[in-house]
Amino acid sequence: MNSYLDTTVDVYKQAALKPDVGLCCTTTPIWQLPELQIPKIMQQMNYGCGSTVHPRDLVNNPRILYVGVGGGMEVLQFAYFSRQKAGVIGVDVVDEMLAACDQNLALAENENAWFKRDFVELRKGTALNLPVEESCIDVAAQNCLFNIFTHEDLKKALAEMYRVLKPHGRLVLSDPITENQMPDSLRNDSRLRALCLSGSLSMKEYLQMITDAGFGTVEVRAKRPYRILAPGQYDTKEMIFLDSIEVCAIKDPMPADGPCIFTGKAAIYFGEGEYFDDQKGHVLINNQPLAVCDKTASAIQNLGRKDIYVSESTFFYDGGGCC
Repeated sequence: MNSYLDTTVDVYKQAALKPDVGLCCTTTPIWQLPELQIPKIMQQMNYGCGSTVHPRDLVNNPRILYVGVGGGMEVLQFAYFSRQKAGVIGVDVVDEMLAACDQNLALAENENAWFKRDFVELRKGTALNLPVEESCIDVAAQNCLFNIFTHEDLKKALAEMYRVLKPHGRLVLSDPITENQMPDSLRNDSRLRALCLSGSLSMKEYLQMITDAGFGTVEVRAKRPYRILAPGQYDTKEMIFLDSIEVCAIKDPMPADGPCIFTGKAAIYFGEGEYFDDQKGHVLINNQPLAVCDKTASAIQNLGRKDIYVSESTFFYDGGGCC
């Protein structure tokens, strides 16, 4: 195992044995759903930077894979939408974390009348070599794990997720990113990398690696301020601002002209007619915003029309629109 992965195992072994509330700082509220009670210990062991649980992904009793189980909060939330034996598979490389998650799920069974412990199957394994068969998963997820990996290991982890997903399956990710230059002194610090801080890529690099893995559609669902690495506190001369990003990558066929990446752009036609049709599958109804992927936004802007407005990226996309 690589040295930074050894450090990661040690960090999360300690976080399993003694909950570390400050290890990560989740930037999204915990889901409040009918009849869902999340044990306090799960909340204390919520080692993520966002949320990967989106109800619109979780229809028709999906089979779900969650990598890096933590205290079990998100596998419990996923089980809420997939109430079947082994409907959720949780994978972790740290024995102590698997044991803690198992204990916490037993608590959850006592506190939730709907939940049965066998809804979740825990397996030991690594994101680089998932103990899961090919093309069997509807929704795969990871929260603040892939940020730990080096470039080559991240390629392997994304390829593994792609392998296990069914066609049109969804990979939901939450990770820190940064648009600042990360000094090598921080990037090569194995403990800071294990803490999901110094492995941060730019958004462009992050999305590029996802599409390079073969995902034909990518949705940027949220981007929020996360952490600051400040001079004097870290080995950096400049302030480094981290954001938390939530992304859904869909195993759609890759379009001939490249992936469809939605970053929350919209087009609005406000001309004289009832609608505008670009003859390429995009119809804009007068004064009704239409969510468009970045490719389509650029193509519409290149038309040079003064009666169509194309917004900047909002980094919030919640479905709909066209590509």
